[in-house]
Amino acid sequence: MFPASAPCLLQSLESSSRASGGGDGDTSGFETQKVFDRYGQVCLSAASSARSMENGVAPVEAKPPAQQSCFSRFTSQKIAGLQGFRPPVKGTTTSPTTNNESSLRLSGGDSNFHARNWKIKADQAKKTAFIREAEKLKYQIAVIEKNKNGHLYNKKSDFRAEYSTLEDHEHKLTNNRKAEKVKTEQELSKIHNNVKRFQQQLKDVKPTTEFVEKLREMMEEIEIAISTFKEEQRLVYEELMKEEKTVMNELTALEKRIETWMLDNSAAERGYKLPAGKAVMDNEMVSHLPKEVLDFERFLQQTGGRQGGWDDYDHQNFLKVLTKQKGKLVCVKEALEYLPGRTQEDIQRHEKWYQEFLFLEEKKKESIQTWKLKKIQEREKLLMEHGKSKEVLESERLARLEAQREKLEEERKRQQEKLETWRQQKELETAEKQAAQKKEEEEREWRQKQERQRQLEVKLLVEEYTRQRKTQEEFMRLENQILEEAEREERKISAAAGICKFQQRDFRKLELKALNKQAKDEELAEKEKRLLKLKEKVEIHVKRDASRLCKLTKGWEERTKNPGSAGSGPLLHIPHRAVPSWRQGL
Repeated sequence: MFPASAPCLLQSLESSSRASGGGDGDTSGFETQKVFDRYGQVCLSAASSARSMENGVAPVEAKPPAQQSCFSRFTSQKIAGLQGFRPPVKGTTTSPTTNNESSLRLSGGDSNFHARNWKIKADQAKKTAFIREAEKLKYQIAVIEKNKNGHLYNKKSDFRAEYSTLEDHEHKLTNNRKAEKVKTEQELSKIHNNVKRFQQQLKDVKPTTEFVEKLREMMEEIEIAISTFKEEQRLVYEELMKEEKTVMNELTALEKRIETWMLDNSAAERGYKLPAGKAVMDNEMVSHLPKEVLDFERFLQQTGGRQGGWDDYDHQNFLKVLTKQKGKLVCVKEALEYLPGRTQEDIQRHEKWYQEFLFLEEKKKESIQTWKLKKIQEREKLLMEHGKSKEVLESERLARLEAQREKLEEERKRQQEKLETWRQQKELETAEKQAAQKKEEEEREWRQKQERQRQLEVKLLVEEYTRQRKTQEEFMRLENQILEEAEREERKISAAAGICKFQQRDFRKLELKALNKQAKDEELAEKEKRLLKLKEKVEIHVKRDASRLCKLTKGWEERTKNPGSAGSGPLLHIPHRAVPSWRQGL
């Protein structure tokens, strides 16, 4: 489905192409093809993102070949028609070469359409497989959750009190996840509504700069909203990946700790009995050992042995972090990553213990060395007393010094090898970290470059659309002006013809009116003449008699006569009204 505003753009392009007489068909067709492809990419990208988020699937960026689909085929065919269109001139006919070229363009467009259609089907198959895999994982998660709730949160479980805290924490995380889902859906709905509103605005395009500015602002707002949403989701995903890595490290540490407990169970039982025997030994040897040795042994008994009460795994990780930070714990947060299950106070307390342990151990070594030298001197003195020669004593002393020197040399080599191994590991970690940072920086620069390029393309699209719209509006204005001029001229001609017609009609009406008046005057004159003739024929001479006013008329006298005096026979004839002459004989 292509956008609803596409027919409007196609009509404007057709009208501008026809108005310009075709022009340079190749250049204009190429630019128009670019405009339509970019517009289709923008609309399809927004629609696919909205549909993906509505289905609960993370938004996948659409690939350029798959975005063109039906819209690209439709626009390519329309543009091919525009390129092959030439306005016919009177007295000429269209050459068959133009039709052949247009048919070749359409066949090429169909082949491109089939290739793009195949790519779209492949992408749809991948999406379908991804959705099926997601549904399968979702079902597995539901089954695991059900089994976990049945085993851990069962009311009949013996560890119900211990698991209640875990259950509360899980409910809290579930509520947070639901709230975050609602928030994400609201943001996506807002973006979707803005895109719909933008499409509705494109249906009713107005040729004003304010409207173009409004469209540009809407596009920038939608673009900023989408970019912000993507950046927020990227940060959330990175944080989740870090948390996942931390959880995996903690689980691995717990597994190793449990394995250590299982292997060293018997050794631990024996370790619990050591302090009593050691205390007895201290009581027996209290008068023979130096004070520094006794202090060191007493310190170990009171603080839990040579690991300060920690297990071997945690203590080795602590030593690794301490060596990494050059013998002084500067960053406690880094130590927390290597020591899951330990708090910041535990690590600081263990560091103080370790510093004191090193101090007492050094004192012990110095005391033992002094004690050894003293013993050697006593033995040499005894040998001298027993008559042993000085040369033998010197040779023995040199042999002991050589053995001690070789031992120190071996220890130095071992420390050097250990230091070299640590340095190589450190360099490797630094190189990997720098490579990861460089890769991340390159990806960030690539994304920024793509974003800038997309913004530039959108800007060029808007400018091209504005330019085409202005050209179309100018052409429509000139066309309307010419039509209005022609209509005015036509109205003038028709008005002049109408005025002549109306004048002739009025003249005829005046003539008819004059003729009617003349006929009436002649009729009145004829009537007066006839009356005069009648008056001349009948002469009436009546004397004046005022008494006749009070006499009865002839009619009244007839009425006053006695009706029975004339006879009372049956009526043989009843007079009726006279029949007019035109009804007689009917």
